[in-house]
Amino acid sequence: MNEHPISDLMTETMAKIKEMVDVDTIIGKPITTADGTTVIPVSKVTFGFASGGSDFAPKHTPENAPLAFGGGGGAGVTVSPVCFLIIGRDGSANILGVNAQASNTVDRLVEMIPGAINKVSSFVEGYRGKAEDSAPRTPDDGE
Repeated sequence: MNEHPISDLMTETMAKIKEMVDVDTIIGKPITTADGTTVIPVSKVTFGFASGGSDFAPKHTPENAPLAFGGGGGAGVTVSPVCFLIIGRDGSANILGVNAQASNTVDRLVEMIPGAINKVSSFVEGYRGKAEDSAPRTPDDGE
């Protein structure tokens, strides 16, 4: 059985989408500054895809003639910056969010993630510091 032309149409459209969007689009290539700080851009990628077609009998053809096919496909891609991951030369990491207006609840939640991660990291670091300070000292600790 021969493949239907819509299959080729969809395959070609998906190949074009794959060309437009790859991992480097979402997590960008690291940029190292002169002082040793590394900056990694992070983006949100949104895309839409549509494809369709129809078989029809052309005018003025014999009754047993094969049907003609007409179809089309298309895609749209949007890339929006979300944040930058900043890694200091000492190994510390921070997230610098990009302040874009959120258009819906999901976008607002995505915008809140960098701040939440920074707060949790600060809390954990503070907790570790307090735990180390309050640990009982033994004679082997150098006292």
